Amino acid sequence: MMMTELQVVEHPLVAYALDYIQALEEGATGDRLAAFFTPDVVQEEFPNVLNPTGAQRDLAALLAGAEHGRQMMASQSYKVLNILVGDSTVVLEIHWCGTLAGDHESDAAGAQMEARFAVFLDYQNGRIARQRNYDCFVALSGATD
Repeated sequence: MMMTELQVVEHPLVAYALDYIQALEEGATGDRLAAFFTPDVVQEEFPNVLNPTGAQRDLAALLAGAEHGRQMMASQSYKVLNILVGDSTVVLEIHWCGTLAGDHESDAAGAQMEARFAVFLDYQNGRIARQRNYDCFVALSGATD
């Protein structure tokens, strides 16, 4: 996770959010990832080019998605561009890049994915109770030889 020229406000929720993003970058799954969420978490992914209808996920679906993502991606990086914090909410603007581990639909292993995300994290007792993702993907670039 990179944060260049970003002054991070010292706030417990910001620290929790950055720990969460670091865990995602490292491919966390299972109990390690579940520890960031309340048991009744709801994650909303608003419609985007990869998921035109959007999605709403509970904890089990979030964990299953993380496992699928870990298998699909050879690597990924998250660069936090901006952070806003309120009473119980952290908003992150993120530049994300990922490399496909294997062939996926019409894209070959090694293809690069890139997106800009706005992620809203609502906290209860230090854990994410609600997450809203606004993801904007750019076209895939082909695999490099």
